[in-house]
Amino acid sequence: MMNYFNKENLNDVKILDKSEYPSKSPAKEKVSKDVEKLIKDLKIKDNSVLSFHHHLRNGDKVLNLVMKEIQKVGIEGITLMASSLFPVHKEIIPLIKDGTIENIVTSYITGELADVISRGGLKGNIIVQSHGGRARTILNEEIEIDIAFIASPSTDNMGNISGVNGRNSCGALGYAMADGIKAKKVVAVTDSLIEYPNYPADITEDYVDNVLLIESIGLKEGIVSGTTRVTKDPIGLKIAKDTLKVMEATGLLKDGLSFQSGAGGTSLAVTSYLKDYMIKNNIKGSFASGGITGYLTDMLEEDLFTSLFDVQCFDLEAIESLKKNPNHLRMSASQYGNPEVSTVVDNLDIVILGATEIDRNFNVNVTTGSDGVLMGGSGGHQDTAAGSKVSIIVSKLFSSRIPLIKDKVDVITTPGSTVDVLVTERGIAINPLRKDLIKSFEEANLKTVTIEELKKYSESIMGKPKDIKKSDRIIGLSEYRDGSILDYIYAVEE
Repeated sequence: MMNYFNKENLNDVKILDKSEYPSKSPAKEKVSKDVEKLIKDLKIKDNSVLSFHHHLRNGDKVLNLVMKEIQKVGIEGITLMASSLFPVHKEIIPLIKDGTIENIVTSYITGELADVISRGGLKGNIIVQSHGGRARTILNEEIEIDIAFIASPSTDNMGNISGVNGRNSCGALGYAMADGIKAKKVVAVTDSLIEYPNYPADITEDYVDNVLLIESIGLKEGIVSGTTRVTKDPIGLKIAKDTLKVMEATGLLKDGLSFQSGAGGTSLAVTSYLKDYMIKNNIKGSFASGGITGYLTDMLEEDLFTSLFDVQCFDLEAIESLKKNPNHLRMSASQYGNPEVSTVVDNLDIVILGATEIDRNFNVNVTTGSDGVLMGGSGGHQDTAAGSKVSIIVSKLFSSRIPLIKDKVDVITTPGSTVDVLVTERGIAINPLRKDLIKSFEEANLKTVTIEELKKYSESIMGKPKDIKKSDRIIGLSEYRDGSILDYIYAVEE
């Protein structure tokens, strides 16, 4: 490249002749209504990496539609980089079996598709990442996305994508942002074409190559699941009340509190009790973050938090809040939890998380169920446990006659070194690594037990859990947010 700051070289610079002056640049036509033609025009090759996001959750239709069209073309060996996969995606099981899809990289997977993969149905491997880890992988180009198909609640003819406009608005599009930035090609798939400019845009036109207009990208009602409601179970409510006592004992329930909770019934009960506590004690928090629910937007509107950081909306109330409230802030998955940059999770005081299993070293599994079958994944579990000042696991001591606490969890999702407190209906256990919390709880006269005592009690009631029958075949890996490997995922025996 010529160094234009070297004056001696300026005479060597070629000046355009008048005949070479550029003409006006016409706007690029991006909109297509023919999915079959677009797939062919994209010239997708075997072994390509294709990405999708999950903000429509179990209401998504885009992944199924696009992947079936790719199957028709005869493309094989695809690596599917979907931020999460839900029961609705069972339609791509035939693509797993015929080799159209060879590998999967995701942060969460559940349903019949997960069952097929758990039994060895995937020809390649599955990598389960955290949300922050996925963003890190994409932005570092450790996995290069060939084409990102972004389910877009609305877009204009130039590709400005907004999650809050359109008939299937799903709110913040935090998990699709890294894909939009780094994919070699980006296709906005929409059922709502809005007059230019479509705003506020989560992903802007300069990152979008094509717009595909289809009949329906899905159903936004599928965002809501049965878990996004406060539990009415007396045991769950007891755990939630005890969790509030734990939070109080940490000394963090004061002005400036930052907080995150999952969307499970017990976790939402904790949020509900926290709301009452903050009102009673005249506490105003800094921010709440993560997947946002109506419970948190109510707290924002009641001035209990200054702002919300939203990476995805968990219910329709959250979508409406994002539309109207300037303090309800969008964030990307990278801003949320990328371990290589300063992120929101690093500023969290308290996070409330669930567990399928936990072991005596406080390692947590939320990736596989008691039968060893894939039924979840880290999502933001690893990210928030690592970043927060105090991570609290809330769970029943046994469920469906299966004890929570094991000698060793089936798959390590979140390492015990980042897990601080376990709250069950039979007691509170503190990770021995957190000597500061042990002291704080003693000063607060909050009774605790060891995790070994909880384990012994549960086994006295339910017996020791049987080992899960696994084959010797490794079908995937549980990846930590920094790219290191926490554990193997084995196929279950038939």
